[in-house]
Amino acid sequence: MSETAHMNDAETRIATFPATGPEQVPLHLTPDMSLKATIGAFVKYMRYEGFSQYTVQAFTSDLNLLGRYLGIGQPIGQVTTKNLNDFLNWLQRERGVPCSPKTYARRVTTLKVFFKWLHKGGILVSDPGAPVIHYSVRSPLPEVLTEDQVNRLLAAGQQVKAGAGGRKGDARPLLLLSLILDTGIKKGEAMGINLNHIDRSDSERPALFVRYRSPAKRYKERVIPLDPTWLSLLDEYLGQYNPQETLFTCTPRNLEYILRDLEELAEVAKPVSFENLRWTSSVHSFIKGANTDELREKLGLSEITWRETLSKIERLAQGLSPRQPNG
Repeated sequence: MSETAHMNDAETRIATFPATGPEQVPLHLTPDMSLKATIGAFVKYMRYEGFSQYTVQAFTSDLNLLGRYLGIGQPIGQVTTKNLNDFLNWLQRERGVPCSPKTYARRVTTLKVFFKWLHKGGILVSDPGAPVIHYSVRSPLPEVLTEDQVNRLLAAGQQVKAGAGGRKGDARPLLLLSLILDTGIKKGEAMGINLNHIDRSDSERPALFVRYRSPAKRYKERVIPLDPTWLSLLDEYLGQYNPQETLFTCTPRNLEYILRDLEELAEVAKPVSFENLRWTSSVHSFIKGANTDELREKLGLSEITWRETLSKIERLAQGLSPRQPNG
């Protein structure tokens, strides 16, 4: 998992965790407790929740650096937004040690996660980290498929399903492509779909339950509406492959190969992958007027991560014109 992914994982987890119970925020913590004691409690919380070793080490290092700046004995309830902004200015301009944009962005995230944890746990009345501006490292915009390219891919999937060229019909490529475009799920989430995660009790309003085996990732679970027309495609696929438990019985790499084959068949001059299809799904939903809060929940993103994601979606939507070349 990349450094950015670790940070996003932590942001989402804190944004959604229950604010009760000793395993979330130790009951003995008070606003008068020192930074040192509070950091120690936070480290225990991260380990209890199954944060990656990298995240625990990085967050601990960042918070200890804050302790060096403010004084490790500083009462947590007396830390202000100005203190945090002064600390970040010190890191960039006064410490005398290089602080790369990526490291700076991670340290901002650390502050936000730590103080949100204390605020949501009822230890702090207000969150001094919330007003701190989160400057993320700008990454290149992803490639998004045009409407014409999407239609060509879907047509290619139809050809494969119908057995064009004398080959045996196969519904799996079109099933997979349609599912990603409709839901925007990730590859790991697709691989984790069990047959009982597909709710078709109401044929007019089917839904997909995105589940995780790991309790540490329960905050990512969500329900996504499905296109009712997808159910007939699902039935055809089930008749061909007869899966017993999970929807897809092949390897994750095989799913990527399936998408790559569709890319070649449709002669689309852009990569067709889970990641690009997820972005394509998001941008096209945005263009069609999707509610941004509902879109964020559909993608399973935290509010902090969503700010940068939405900015990218807006820029991609502006550049996605029907008149652009579709090769």
